[in-house]
Amino acid sequence: MRPRAAAALAVLALAATAVPATPAAGAGTAPGEIRPPYLYLEGPPGTVLEDTLSLTNPGHRPLTLPLRATAPWVTFAANPVTVPPRTRAEVPFSVTVPADAPPGDHAGALLAGEAVTVPVRVRVGGPRLAALTVEDVRVTGGAVRYALVNRGNTVLAPRLAVRAEGLFGQTLRRAERPLPLRLRPGQRAELSEPWPDRDRPPLDRVTIRLSATAGGGARAEAATTRTFGAGGAAAGTGALLAAVVARWLVRRRGRGARGADG
Repeated sequence: MRPRAAAALAVLALAATAVPATPAAGAGTAPGEIRPPYLYLEGPPGTVLEDTLSLTNPGHRPLTLPLRATAPWVTFAANPVTVPPRTRAEVPFSVTVPADAPPGDHAGALLAGEAVTVPVRVRVGGPRLAALTVEDVRVTGGAVRYALVNRGNTVLAPRLAVRAEGLFGQTLRRAERPLPLRLRPGQRAELSEPWPDRDRPPLDRVTIRLSATAGGGARAEAATTRTFGAGGAAAGTGALLAAVVARWLVRRRGRGARGADG
């Protein structure tokens, strides 16, 4: 026995002047009243959910309506559908949830004609997993660029903290803050943090570390290392080593002087 959807009926009242039984190319539909405002279906992976879409034509001419779905896994029993005048047509449809469908909410809509839309939410049962990764961290131009990827099956609202530590101390620190985006399961977002040249050290080897968190216990961290110095990578590295040695000698002499005074 196939489980039926939680919401049993969507009634669309379509204007009588919308589309004739044999519409001309490009003809559209004019929406009337929509009840209920959305459909909600729920079931575990591997099941088939069934429901009925009711199309009501209150006018004096037949309406021929193409049906389509932006909601996942939807199949209509008939498409297109012709609704006689002052008649309601019942159109069964099914939602086949794949066996490997991730648990969580999947949103979309059913569309009749060009202008009538019924939002649909399909909730797939199972354990919910919040998982997040930070990937492809790099410093290019005047920014730290990176990607956030939702590796779980829940929608995430990530937060991000940034810090950079060099041989001569901390060079960048931004406290954790919410990012202006929501990541759907499987979604990847390419993002950047501004870090202009004037705020970077002229000579240092710096590790830039990004830490991301989200609800449900999702945590991720990634880092990259960048050497700053004039004259190319080799020259910059040589100058950096010389600067490190010079700093070490200054510190050693300072300690020696303090010891002699004692």
